[in-house]
Amino acid sequence: MSEIPARPTESEGPSEDAPLGDAVWQSSPPGSIYDYIKVASFSIGPDGLVDQWSLRAEQLLGIPAEHAVGTDPIDAFIDPDLRERGQRKMAEILDGREWTGVVPYRAPDAGSGSGTGRGTRGLAEVYVMPTRTEDGEKAAVCIVVDVRVLRRIETDLAASQAIFGQSPFGFLLIDPDLRVRRANHRFASTFGGTPDDHRGKGVHDYLSRAEADRVSATLRRVLESGDSITDMHVTGFVPGSEERRHWSVNLYRVHSGSGRPIGVAWLGTDITARRAAAREAAAARRNLALLNEAGARIGNSLDLETTARELLDVVVPGFCDLATVDLYQGLLVGDETPPGLADGSAELRRVAYSSAVSDAPLHGAGERVQLGAVHHYPFNSPCADALRTARPRTVPAEDGSLVQSTLAVPMVAHDTVVGLAQFARTKGSEPFGDRDRDLAVELAARAAVCIDNARLYRREHERALILQRSLLPPGDPEASGLDIACRYLPGNAATGRASEVGGDWFDVIELPGHRTALVVGDVMGRGLRAAVAMGELRTAVRTLAQLDLEPAEVLSQLDEIARGLGAPGGVQQATRAARRPREADLSEVYLATCVYAVYDSVTRRCTFANAGHLPPVLVEPGESALMLDVPPGLPLGVGGEPFEEVEVELPEGALLALYTDGLVESRDHPLDEGLQAFVGALTDPTRPLEDVCDQVLNTLDSHHGEDDIALLMARVQGLPTESVGDWTLPREPRSVGRARELARAQLLDWDMEPLVDTTELLVSELVTNALRYGEGEIRLRLLLDRTLVCEVWDSGLVQPRRRRARDTDEGGRGLQLVGLLSAAWGSRRTPRGKTVWFELPLPGGDTQLTDPAEALLSLF
Repeated sequence: MSEIPARPTESEGPSEDAPLGDAVWQSSPPGSIYDYIKVASFSIGPDGLVDQWSLRAEQLLGIPAEHAVGTDPIDAFIDPDLRERGQRKMAEILDGREWTGVVPYRAPDAGSGSGTGRGTRGLAEVYVMPTRTEDGEKAAVCIVVDVRVLRRIETDLAASQAIFGQSPFGFLLIDPDLRVRRANHRFASTFGGTPDDHRGKGVHDYLSRAEADRVSATLRRVLESGDSITDMHVTGFVPGSEERRHWSVNLYRVHSGSGRPIGVAWLGTDITARRAAAREAAAARRNLALLNEAGARIGNSLDLETTARELLDVVVPGFCDLATVDLYQGLLVGDETPPGLADGSAELRRVAYSSAVSDAPLHGAGERVQLGAVHHYPFNSPCADALRTARPRTVPAEDGSLVQSTLAVPMVAHDTVVGLAQFARTKGSEPFGDRDRDLAVELAARAAVCIDNARLYRREHERALILQRSLLPPGDPEASGLDIACRYLPGNAATGRASEVGGDWFDVIELPGHRTALVVGDVMGRGLRAAVAMGELRTAVRTLAQLDLEPAEVLSQLDEIARGLGAPGGVQQATRAARRPREADLSEVYLATCVYAVYDSVTRRCTFANAGHLPPVLVEPGESALMLDVPPGLPLGVGGEPFEEVEVELPEGALLALYTDGLVESRDHPLDEGLQAFVGALTDPTRPLEDVCDQVLNTLDSHHGEDDIALLMARVQGLPTESVGDWTLPREPRSVGRARELARAQLLDWDMEPLVDTTELLVSELVTNALRYGEGEIRLRLLLDRTLVCEVWDSGLVQPRRRRARDTDEGGRGLQLVGLLSAAWGSRRTPRGKTVWFELPLPGGDTQLTDPAEALLSLF
């Protein structure tokens, strides 16, 4: 709609600017109050009959003029029981009196003609004005309005007044000239005066020029387009107050009854408090977002300096323009307890600095402190006071500095101050407030807890490493018939995260008969508990190995033990799980993988059993390396499936490699690729084993630091044939003497004369026991390597048991004698019976041989 002109055309309604004396003619909807009310009129002549009947009367009462003119209005329209009273009123009216009242009327039904029908009943408000005819006779003019229309107007006015006058919001009616036509009491109570005092004022009387221009333009747009405006924010001041106020304003165009725009309604409410609350809420959301970001980003690395830098990455520039972190020097060098002095003057090291602006450094001890420098704060400084009291302090700005506001916040974790964080804002930024102080304390506290956790982790990590390394074989392990080399590399911090102790282990266990058990395992998971679980499994392996069980049986027993390691009770829980393996809860166990191999240096045969571990790698002389086809089985701790054994004959000079997945698996390449690279790295098995280990580690880039690495390599050096004496004896008494003769002759051939007497005596005892308690033929074997081992084999299944003989007993002292004279003795099952053995140290060593005669005397 175009702007309303100052003067109307013939077809338009009158303008507010039209002079009161000017006549305005119109032919289309007038928009007049009379048109809205629909006033009807008729006149009564001196005879009391209707002599004029208007068209509006026809519409209102439903009687055409030809039927109404000449009728008595009392008889025609008034109920019969009211006609007498009506006649008296008509007489008074014709006598020259004015009268106003509500008159019930009865309009005839349409088409009744004379109006004799019952018709429609209603109420009309009638205003009767006496008049005279041209002849001077008394007459009357009647103005009639339907009471329903009047009541509706009254209701509308009352509602309008109630809404306008009782509204809790500021209410204005603004005319097309953008002047206040009407204001309510709420608006007046805010801006002073009475509602009438604001008539004729414009928005420039209340708002600043720029704001008033913006609001005026909006009002004109509403007038022209008719589009409403909701929640328009207006800013200004109220008289007598310096406080900036904010209002939310709704605007809509107001029309007359005929639809002509007559102005704009302004409905405003004060939202200053709401805006303040919104700002508070926004600040709270920003703070929560900052705290959430801090929770996500701080403490990802269990490293003290990295954690400090993570704190600054969060606060700069989101919270401050520049910041530093100082940690106690003693904390960084590994002291058990942070060495902060009570007076706050202990040495600190600046470990982190971040700035969003240039040339705005923070200072310490009155001088610029470089990153990494060790310093301390003077006793009277705010920073020392913050460290001393564990409370934040405000640091005064230095003359000429770009910094205008600085907070020194102690970093407190578990009631212990570990350092100091400083947050600063430069000139032009909003100074720190109370809310900022609280947020800074919270951020520093979170970082402090992470730093303290890193300190505790470092301590526990060092202890776990000590524990883990103490459980590994010391030095270079030795084994009969094998040249051994090994490597153990713990995970490192090359990935940017502090390393955790893993559960990798290896072991070399000497077994009777110059046999050797080779073990490599890996407990799944990391940390101190994984290292402890590794230690328990390693101990269990060594214990089971001494029982001389088959490799598959060793893994079966380990599986039951592993199922109880994660639950309270440890090995006791494992014992219960062994009784009811199907009921064990996998959530309470540690899973582990393990390869267990037993190598016999006499036969050069190796028996493997695998529990979910990577396959061993074998390199035969002149051949390419290959992975042995050993069934992997299930990891230890799963249970339910037996383990398989594979026996492989190893040629002289062959190279056997056992390893953990940290050697061949990383984020940079898949497992298969790592396995192939490992096999390809074993190109020259004839080189010294130490060199081969170094070549493998360098080729596979084993310093990725993602996992621990255990590598065990063994080169086969079988026991020479001349170092083995092996005989079969018949099952008869004279075999005892024959065994002594064979043993004596073999020892003299080996130039082991100092061992002859002891060996003869012990061989005699073992062969005698085999004849007395065993079955089948007897086999005697002597093995010479780093020690002398004697084995007596038979087909019986009953294991020998050492017992204490009474003084009166004639026998029962044979195994006691074996125990006194030998360095070690024992028995083990074989596929066809059992083997009883003893071991003697070679002459010339530190071990002194026991005299057989003295041993015999000690038994009686």
